[in-house]
Amino acid sequence: MAKYRNLEVFHKGMEIVELTNAIVDCFNDHSEGKMIGELMLENAHMIPAKIANAEGGDLYTHRLDMATLIKLSARELGNQLNLVKHLELIDKDYVNLLHVELDEFRELFLAWVASFDHTNDVADDWSFRSF
Repeated sequence: MAKYRNLEVFHKGMEIVELTNAIVDCFNDHSEGKMIGELMLENAHMIPAKIANAEGGDLYTHRLDMATLIKLSARELGNQLNLVKHLELIDKDYVNLLHVELDEFRELFLAWVASFDHTNDVADDWSFRSF
Protein backbone atom coordinates (compact mmCIF):
# COMPACT_ATOMS: atom_id res chain seq x y z
CA MET A 1 0.00 0.00 0.00
CA ALA A 2 1.24 3.48 -0.85
CA LYS A 3 2.49 5.43 2.19
CA TYR A 4 0.29 8.47 1.45
CA ARG A 5 -2.76 6.37 2.36
CA ASN A 6 -1.52 6.30 5.96
CA LEU A 7 -1.25 10.08 6.26
CA GLU A 8 -3.79 11.85 8.46
CA VAL A 9 -3.88 14.75 5.99
CA PHE A 10 -4.85 12.33 3.21
CA HIS A 11 -7.62 10.79 5.34
CA LYS A 12 -8.99 14.25 6.12
CA GLY A 13 -8.89 15.04 2.40
CA MET A 14 -10.96 11.94 1.69
CA GLU A 15 -13.45 12.96 4.40
CA ILE A 16 -13.79 16.30 2.64
CA VAL A 17 -14.54 14.50 -0.63
CA GLU A 18 -17.22 12.35 1.03
CA LEU A 19 -18.86 15.30 2.79
CA THR A 20 -18.74 17.41 -0.37
CA ASN A 21 -20.43 14.58 -2.30
CA ALA A 22 -23.21 14.43 0.29
CA ILE A 23 -23.69 18.19 0.26
CA VAL A 24 -23.75 18.43 -3.53
CA ASP A 25 -26.33 15.63 -3.69
CA CYS A 26 -28.64 17.85 -1.62
CA PHE A 27 -28.79 20.68 -4.13
CA ASN A 28 -28.12 19.11 -7.51
CA ASP A 29 -31.75 19.78 -8.56
CA HIS A 30 -31.27 23.56 -8.38
CA SER A 31 -30.12 25.20 -11.61
CA GLU A 32 -27.34 27.15 -9.86
CA GLY A 33 -26.51 24.17 -7.69
CA LYS A 34 -25.54 21.83 -10.51
CA MET A 35 -22.71 24.03 -11.79
CA ILE A 36 -21.52 25.02 -8.32
CA GLY A 37 -21.64 21.38 -7.25
CA GLU A 38 -19.46 20.28 -10.16
CA LEU A 39 -16.86 22.87 -9.24
CA MET A 40 -17.01 21.92 -5.58
CA LEU A 41 -16.48 18.25 -6.40
CA GLU A 42 -13.58 19.07 -8.69
CA ASN A 43 -11.85 21.03 -5.92
CA ALA A 44 -12.61 18.42 -3.26
CA HIS A 45 -11.19 15.59 -5.37
CA MET A 46 -8.08 17.62 -6.16
CA ILE A 47 -7.05 17.63 -2.48
CA PRO A 48 -6.30 13.93 -1.89
CA ALA A 49 -5.11 13.47 -5.48
CA LYS A 50 -2.42 16.12 -5.09
CA ILE A 51 -1.41 14.77 -1.68
CA ALA A 52 -0.78 11.40 -3.34
CA ASN A 53 1.12 13.13 -6.13
CA ALA A 54 3.30 15.07 -3.67
CA GLU A 55 4.11 11.91 -1.75
CA GLY A 56 4.99 10.11 -4.98
CA GLY A 57 7.60 12.70 -5.92
CA ASP A 58 9.95 13.36 -3.05
CA LEU A 59 11.60 16.52 -4.39
CA TYR A 60 10.95 19.62 -2.31
CA THR A 61 9.97 21.84 -5.24
CA HIS A 62 7.52 19.27 -6.58
CA ARG A 63 5.97 18.81 -3.15
CA LEU A 64 5.60 22.60 -2.76
CA ASP A 65 3.98 22.82 -6.18
CA MET A 66 1.43 20.18 -5.16
CA ALA A 67 0.89 21.93 -1.81
CA THR A 68 0.12 25.17 -3.63
CA LEU A 69 -2.48 23.43 -5.79
CA ILE A 70 -4.02 21.81 -2.69
CA LYS A 71 -4.20 25.17 -0.91
CA LEU A 72 -5.88 26.79 -3.90
CA SER A 73 -8.41 23.96 -4.23
CA ALA A 74 -9.25 24.02 -0.51
CA ARG A 75 -9.66 27.80 -0.49
CA GLU A 76 -11.79 27.72 -3.63
CA LEU A 77 -13.96 24.98 -2.12
CA GLY A 78 -14.47 27.21 0.91
CA ASN A 79 -15.43 30.13 -1.33
CA GLN A 80 -17.88 27.95 -3.24
CA LEU A 81 -19.33 26.81 0.06
CA ASN A 82 -19.89 30.44 1.02
CA LEU A 83 -21.77 30.93 -2.25
CA VAL A 84 -23.93 27.88 -1.49
CA LYS A 85 -24.72 29.40 1.90
CA HIS A 86 -25.52 32.79 0.35
CA LEU A 87 -27.84 31.19 -2.22
CA GLU A 88 -29.42 29.12 0.57
CA LEU A 89 -29.08 25.91 -1.44
CA ILE A 90 -28.77 23.80 1.72
CA ASP A 91 -29.14 24.17 5.47
CA LYS A 92 -26.39 26.29 6.99
CA ASP A 93 -25.52 23.48 9.44
CA TYR A 94 -24.18 21.41 6.52
CA VAL A 95 -22.21 24.40 5.29
CA ASN A 96 -20.72 24.89 8.75
CA LEU A 97 -19.84 21.19 8.99
CA LEU A 98 -17.74 21.35 5.82
CA HIS A 99 -16.14 24.60 6.97
CA VAL A 100 -15.07 22.82 10.17
CA GLU A 101 -13.62 19.96 8.13
CA LEU A 102 -11.71 22.41 5.93
CA ASP A 103 -10.32 24.16 9.00
CA GLU A 104 -9.19 20.84 10.50
CA PHE A 105 -7.64 19.97 7.14
CA ARG A 106 -5.77 23.29 7.10
CA GLU A 107 -4.09 22.48 10.41
CA LEU A 108 -3.04 19.02 9.21
CA PHE A 109 -1.94 20.47 5.88
CA LEU A 110 0.33 23.07 7.50
CA ALA A 111 2.02 20.40 9.63
CA TRP A 112 2.42 18.15 6.57
CA VAL A 113 4.03 20.93 4.50
CA ALA A 114 6.35 21.80 7.39
CA SER A 115 7.62 18.22 7.26
CA PHE A 116 8.93 18.58 3.68
CA ASP A 117 12.71 18.17 3.41
CA HIS A 118 13.96 21.36 1.73
CA THR A 119 17.43 19.85 1.27
CA ASN A 120 16.05 17.18 -1.07
CA ASP A 121 15.75 19.22 -4.24
CA VAL A 122 17.34 19.85 -7.60
CA ALA A 123 17.84 23.14 -9.40
CA ASP A 124 15.52 23.87 -12.28
CA ASP A 125 14.94 26.71 -14.73
CA TRP A 126 11.86 27.84 -12.80
CA SER A 127 13.53 28.40 -9.45
CA PHE A 128 12.76 31.66 -7.63
CA ARG A 129 16.10 31.50 -5.86
CA SER A 130 17.90 32.94 -8.89
CA PHE A 131 16.21 36.39 -8.74
